[in-house]
Amino acid sequence: MTPISKPAIEQLAFFKYLGKWILLTLPLAIVAGSMVALFLWLLDEATRLRWEHPWLLYLLPVAGVAIVALYRFRGKNAEAGNNLVMDEIHQQGGGIPARMAPFVLITTVVTHLFGGSAGREGTAVQIGGSVAQQVGKWLRLKRDDVRILLMTGVAAGFGAVFGTPVAGTVFALEVLTIGRIKYDALIPCLMAAIMADVVCSLYGIGHTHYHIDFHTLPTGGWMHFKLDPMLLGKVLMAALLFGLAGTLFAELTAGIKTLSGKLIRHKLLIPAVGGCLIIALTWALGTNDYLGLGVTSQHPDGVSIVNAFREGGAQPMSWFWKLLFTAITLGMGFKGGEVTPLFFIGATLGNAIAMVTGAPVDLFAALGFIAVFAAATNTPLACTIMGVELFGGEHILYFALACFVAYLFSGHSGIYASQRISLSKQGEPVSDTTSTIDTLRTQKKQLRWFKKSQKGHPGTRV
Repeated sequence: MTPISKPAIEQLAFFKYLGKWILLTLPLAIVAGSMVALFLWLLDEATRLRWEHPWLLYLLPVAGVAIVALYRFRGKNAEAGNNLVMDEIHQQGGGIPARMAPFVLITTVVTHLFGGSAGREGTAVQIGGSVAQQVGKWLRLKRDDVRILLMTGVAAGFGAVFGTPVAGTVFALEVLTIGRIKYDALIPCLMAAIMADVVCSLYGIGHTHYHIDFHTLPTGGWMHFKLDPMLLGKVLMAALLFGLAGTLFAELTAGIKTLSGKLIRHKLLIPAVGGCLIIALTWALGTNDYLGLGVTSQHPDGVSIVNAFREGGAQPMSWFWKLLFTAITLGMGFKGGEVTPLFFIGATLGNAIAMVTGAPVDLFAALGFIAVFAAATNTPLACTIMGVELFGGEHILYFALACFVAYLFSGHSGIYASQRISLSKQGEPVSDTTSTIDTLRTQKKQLRWFKKSQKGHPGTRV
């Protein structure tokens, strides 16, 4: 340990540490930022082609079969996706295959080209994790250094794909374990996220800009904002609903994956059935607004994330339809992230709540945008920071309230099955710190089965 009584030696050690991680994260950031830039450009092209050729939707079942077949016969363990990256950070195992990055990039673009409802964060995180694994392997780094480098890969991918490097940094630290944040990777993650975002921007890749017209009035006192008690109550009520929406999305996606695996014997048929369900829902609703990313719509007045920031930009059930489309897409074998659909779900749900309660539509769309994401990923701090990076800092108090309350009411659920639980959301320590959301789901299923099996046996106590 460096003696505290010798500050000069201690500062020298800090410079050495900083130089080491600059050298390690720079190549990672360049490769990850470049691949994310290519990915975002391909997504835009895929979306444009699908809008120009609507008949591509009818090939979605075939595309799904091709995606699942590719991973089944050539993917090794890459199919585990984000959960594999998290498992390797927690405890190194078989490693992350180099093929993960190109596989997830290609299959996500294919999913979007043919109309699947998915996002892009999962792809960016897997690209960053795969690149980090290879850098660590080539340089023969120590185990702890590989763990930190994998976290920087997550930060680099997230920061570059959304243009939010600070949120990407905190996300990489916060997402691993509910109730605990380790700061040993803070500086490396921040450097990787900033550099990857800069590299991505140098390719001319832009990000969607959102704007909130609603303003709070400065009071000039000890507070910088005027807190409206009525508006505050509406925010808290909305936050509860955002938390429940995040839970519904996570559990429905996991449930569809489990149920389809039980009901459909031939695994290659699962995405074919899923593709047919997406086509049928699109027919029934008479719109393609719930396909693809959903950031913008093919039609100026269509439902999208951007349009959700204005009155009339979403229907009361728009959030549910996007949730259902995405749960089917991802739960039945297609590839892509969950976060952008969560943005859509949150923004449109916020729009609907604002229209009913008379609250500012743009503010509530922004709150839903970040809070549903916070609930589904259990990352309230990262999402609060994302709100500031995307919408500005004027409404940070409302951002924090929405994200933290939504996080609380989402329970011990989430979209990342390998996310560990160190501390319950009621503040109680967890006896088994290796327990994950996946194991918790399994325990709940076993308990439900046990209770069901005891029906008709009044002498048995459960």
